[in-house]
Amino acid sequence: MSGTPSATLVVGQLAGVFGVKGWVKVRSFTQPEENILDYRPWRLKTSTGIRTVEIDAYNLRPQGLVVHFKGIDDRDVAALLGRAEIEVDKAELPDLPEGEFYWHQLMGLKVVTDVAGSDLFLGRIADMMETGANDVMVIRPDEGSVDDRERLVPYVPGIYVERVDLAAGAVRVNWDPEF
Repeated sequence: MSGTPSATLVVGQLAGVFGVKGWVKVRSFTQPEENILDYRPWRLKTSTGIRTVEIDAYNLRPQGLVVHFKGIDDRDVAALLGRAEIEVDKAELPDLPEGEFYWHQLMGLKVVTDVAGSDLFLGRIADMMETGANDVMVIRPDEGSVDDRERLVPYVPGIYVERVDLAAGAVRVNWDPEF
């Protein structure tokens, strides 16, 4: 990984207008969905730049979350926000218990496994997938990796994930490189 890590994190996206009074639908990337409301303020990445908004009302409906922003009371004005991404400061995220990590903390980490007493570099975490049973790391090859294969490794601490070392930028896994 190169460059300076961003101080913001995308936690959702606007998904269109709702009604005629300026409400918008929200696609939340948090679990559970309504946790997105815990992070304030929201900064919307629109086609014209960043706009900070204040939520003054929300409703969790069977079809999903809808919110109203202070000062936006017209459908046409809300429509101008488009499909803006919702960013928050990473500092707004609550601390996790020891041994738990946010997905964004895992992105780009080196993944190594032990084979016959030697470390093999499998690649870097390029993405995370939610499968229902457990999360899965998408590991893509990188310069110096053992081969050029993409691997999907279940993120199951104590079974496949032996250790996450954020300071060292590495994840040690118990994974056969032939898989």
